[in-house]
Amino acid sequence: MQTIAIISQKGGSGKTTLALHLAVASQAAGRNTAVIDLDPQASAAKWSDRRKNDVPVVLSAHASRLSNEMERTRKAGCDILLLDTAPHSDSVALEAAKLAELVLIPCRPAILDMEAISNTLDLVRTKSTPVYVIMNAVAPQGGEAREAADAITELNVLVCPVQLINRVAFSRSLITGQTAQEFEPDGKAAQETLRLHEIMCAYLNNFANEHKGANTDVQQVRERT
Repeated sequence: MQTIAIISQKGGSGKTTLALHLAVASQAAGRNTAVIDLDPQASAAKWSDRRKNDVPVVLSAHASRLSNEMERTRKAGCDILLLDTAPHSDSVALEAAKLAELVLIPCRPAILDMEAISNTLDLVRTKSTPVYVIMNAVAPQGGEAREAADAITELNVLVCPVQLINRVAFSRSLITGQTAQEFEPDGKAAQETLRLHEIMCAYLNNFANEHKGANTDVQQVRERT
């Protein structure tokens, strides 16, 4: 089982939206996928309650029970597990980062998010887990996202070449227990999600191979995006 922790100390960065979209993409690609919702607000679990499809499975758990829940999902045959963490919770973030093979940090190209990302990086780096930043809720026009990505790169962290644009489908789809690729299969939000999922799989497999960093497989994904 491969585990991805989605972490940000900043509230409203899009952690749950990212977790659910990647989970549905993973399930659609034929992988047995689950999400563990570690946020007391239980937004991912509530999304699952509204969902007509039984997969991906979403479990709500306290951080103190995380390792037990992970073992349970492993025994159930889970291939990909996503950990949706709570903001402003160092203990949850640390535990998730410790148990994951890869940490994703969603970040909006806004000053408050940019100021908060350093704290998140300082926190998760104590566990030596590979980290990857996803630029989220990016304006369709303008250069703010590129400038933000360049600034984040200077913090010695990888920034995903696929950006998630601020599209209505990402939020509206969640109302009915769906994701953008189900709500508008041919829409731009769905296309961005699928490209992001593809590159995440390449990085996850690459990091699993002795944490060697980006290689040819990732470069091929970059070229296709």
